[in-house]
Amino acid sequence: MFFHRKELQFHAKPDAPDAVFAKQLQEVIGGQYGEMTVAMQYLFQGWSTRGHERYRDLLMDTGTQELGHIEMLATMVARLLEGAPAYEQEKAAADPVVGAILGGMNPQHAIVHGLGASPKDSNGVPWNAGYIIASGNLLADFRSNVNAESQGRLQVARLYSMTDDKGVKEMLSFLLARDTMHQNQWLAAIKEMEAKEGVIVPSTVPPEWEASEYSHIHFTNSETSTSSQLSWLHETAPDGHNFTVEKPEPMGEAPILKPAPPEAHDTLPEDKLK
Repeated sequence: MFFHRKELQFHAKPDAPDAVFAKQLQEVIGGQYGEMTVAMQYLFQGWSTRGHERYRDLLMDTGTQELGHIEMLATMVARLLEGAPAYEQEKAAADPVVGAILGGMNPQHAIVHGLGASPKDSNGVPWNAGYIIASGNLLADFRSNVNAESQGRLQVARLYSMTDDKGVKEMLSFLLARDTMHQNQWLAAIKEMEAKEGVIVPSTVPPEWEASEYSHIHFTNSETSTSSQLSWLHETAPDGHNFTVEKPEPMGEAPILKPAPPEAHDTLPEDKLK
């Protein structure tokens, strides 16, 4: 059960309106690595966690915080649009869409959303539930969480560099800090789980299932590849085995497919063509 408080998790008030930056800020709301993605990712991972109450609480706590981040960002977008010359641009251009585009803003902010944020990215592409990962394997999921937080923090840092508004920078600074915390917590949780399960996911695969003679070979698939010079390839692998480096050789025969049935209407085989 969720509860809502009127107060924001952190300040979300710009110094001045900026419709263009409002459009750019949409990326960290509804983009692939935006706050909507991490919020839903953590919540769905938490809701399906079985037998690990501590990790379930960690996921639910963090997912709930991310909902607060969406609220902050949506508020910031709405305030960046307050006083922005959205409708004046439209009148000047005679065509509202052309006017908005010429001004560099998202025309949907004015036409569709009444100067408010939306669950979309900076190009107006709607948020997609396909962005989230919730596999039921916590070690695999936590590694996905590190990636999500890494990409999210990268995008926030880029946005920080794209504005001079002190109010916006203050909020983005808070988000950078929270992304640091979340990367650290997932990395720490991964380390804890790896100590118990090993580093390869899933750890429950029976040994006889895997062709282990190929498990630690790095194939250099290019005559000009320098990947064999990576130092870690000449050390022990994280799972305790030794890496080897080899040039790939074919291990299977050239494939020959049987002719398709007549109802497929494929091209006839060479020996059937006149």
